[in-house]
Amino acid sequence: MKVIVVEGLSDKTRIAPLIAEPVTILCTNGTVSATRLEELLLPYEHQDIIILVDADASGEKLRKLIKREFPEARHFYINRIYKEVATTPLKLLTDVLITANIQVKKLLIEG
Repeated sequence: MKVIVVEGLSDKTRIAPLIAEPVTILCTNGTVSATRLEELLLPYEHQDIIILVDADASGEKLRKLIKREFPEARHFYINRIYKEVATTPLKLLTDVLITANIQVKKLLIEG
């Protein structure tokens, strides 16, 4: 089973409709401590943990914490010009998910 870690509910609702396989999407809901991160991710430590957070200061802070606490997690990035997962075009998010080896639904590309 794959686990995708995002920052907020808007990120989760943006990517969930794109995914065509069973995955767990976890929201950190903003700033998170090492203790809270362990509580959130420890139940999934033997699964494929995929990190997809915003391209901003809080996203980078979260990535550093995850790299330290869960070095086996795989990190995927959105283009900095979009800053947030929630505002990244669906086509680009789909490409990131495919790169992460996640099965995606075929969608009409937004124009």
